Amino acid sequence: MGFLYTLFLAQVAQESSEGAAEKTKELLAEITTWKLTKAILVIVLAYLSVLLIEKLINWFSERVQREWRLSIKQSLPFWRTVVLTAAVAFLLNLFFNLSRNNVLALTGTVAVALGFAFKDYASSVIAGLIALFEAPYRVGDRIEIGNYYGEIVGYGLRGIRLQTPDDNLVTIPHNKIWTEPISNSNAGKLEAQVVTKFYLDRAVDIDLVLKILHRVAYTSKYTQLKLPISVVVEEKPWGTLFKLKSYPMDARDEFIYQTDLIRRTKRIFAKYDFTYPIVPITETES
Repeated sequence: MGFLYTLFLAQVAQESSEGAAEKTKELLAEITTWKLTKAILVIVLAYLSVLLIEKLINWFSERVQREWRLSIKQSLPFWRTVVLTAAVAFLLNLFFNLSRNNVLALTGTVAVALGFAFKDYASSVIAGLIALFEAPYRVGDRIEIGNYYGEIVGYGLRGIRLQTPDDNLVTIPHNKIWTEPISNSNAGKLEAQVVTKFYLDRAVDIDLVLKILHRVAYTSKYTQLKLPISVVVEEKPWGTLFKLKSYPMDARDEFIYQTDLIRRTKRIFAKYDFTYPIVPITETES
């Protein structure tokens, strides 16, 4: 009895697969030159639309008030997804006439083909869609992922484009969110904390140094005074480490801001003849 049941199931599966294959052949036979022409036009139109939207959003975001810039840029992935979804839906309906039977016949064949041919690409696309909702990063965020740190300047279907402090453009696939920890400095906000380190001799007057660092931070033209400014002191075998934690008004100014703090602080340190210790290389790189 069990053998007959197994044989029956195998026969049903074979008939279903043969029916699906036959239906797929019929759908492919209906492809005409006019349909191909319309498909090419839709693809070109979608591509140009995405480019135009990206240029308009970038242009507009740089001309509004600073606090609105990131909000406008972060809408780019949504509009790109809308355009691409509309284009894909039109193409599927054009070639496969999206009825219930056609969808069922086509789904198995397409799923198997795409699963083998575009496994990594599909993983990145799915991760990108999930990232739209979970938002581990957005356009304008300053993130560290793997060995790369910088500002997200582009959010594509497959990955993000990261502009590093050395002005290199790095493309990182979205599927890295499955395996790599992501450090986000500003998480959609305009400000990002900057930690500036100062290495001084153990004999230094700590109270005086704290006073200088606070004054330098509060008087910098880049400092966001609405956010806290603090100094953390750590005693090391080779001397004393001071960490000045403060926020620039715009995360883009991170390195200009840090340079301004160091330049003005060292100028004051020189007046007091502060001495600097010999710091191990491993300490400065941490």
